[in-house]
Amino acid sequence: IVSGEAQASWARASLLFHRPIALIRAASPEEVVEDDSVVLEPGVVLGAGARIGRGSRIGANTVIGPGVQIGRDCVIGSHVSLGFALVGDRVRLLSGGRIGEPGFGAAGSRSGPVDVPQLGRVILQDGVSVGANTCIDRGAYGDTVIGENTKIDNLCMIAHNCVIGRNCLMAAHTGLSGSVTVGDGVMFGGKAGVGDHLSIGEGARVAAGAGVLQDIPAGETWSGYPAKPLRQFLREAVWLAKQASGKARAGKAGND
Repeated sequence: IVSGEAQASWARASLLFHRPIALIRAASPEEVVEDDSVVLEPGVVLGAGARIGRGSRIGANTVIGPGVQIGRDCVIGSHVSLGFALVGDRVRLLSGGRIGEPGFGAAGSRSGPVDVPQLGRVILQDGVSVGANTCIDRGAYGDTVIGENTKIDNLCMIAHNCVIGRNCLMAAHTGLSGSVTVGDGVMFGGKAGVGDHLSIGEGARVAAGAGVLQDIPAGETWSGYPAKPLRQFLREAVWLAKQASGKARAGKAGND
């Protein structure tokens, strides 16, 4: 197939072969739960082919999409939507979370932007915690993966194809663009932002409000916008303050 707009043509063609499974009918609890220890609060909607492990609790008005697999001893809050996802054991999803929605992908074409189908999943490994109203998009081609025991705060955004390691901490309002790779033990301060297709090395720290536009090596602490190594950021901040202070004194002397 020859096309002058290859990605848009692929997006259109792929929909002829692959469509998401729709939640056409609600499955009965008996079809979904492992045993009687599973608690389903009022208003829970269960998709066909979903499975919920022993000892898990699903909050009121939560929607578990078709084929979603939830492990044992999980706690899912109220008004959560879970689709195209595999969830490990002992996972906590607080109220309002949106897991497995399509990632943001569009291809240019002569007729305007075309949505690129998102064909992957979200995988939440054992012990993950996800805060209230946090969004984790499913992958475009591969999967979006959150590693074991990683803790994500409220109102975070993790875009499609991100792979986050184990034991990471992510404070509120942090946002990761698509296809970011995060090593084990990384910490993000509140409102940190990371550009797409970047790599954050193992044990690195990203300060609150930082805007990351390049890879961060393992073990380093970066701050500022654009983010840079902490010592460099502090030296530049001190220099800038001195320059501003000197100009202010010079201007006052001139007025006198």
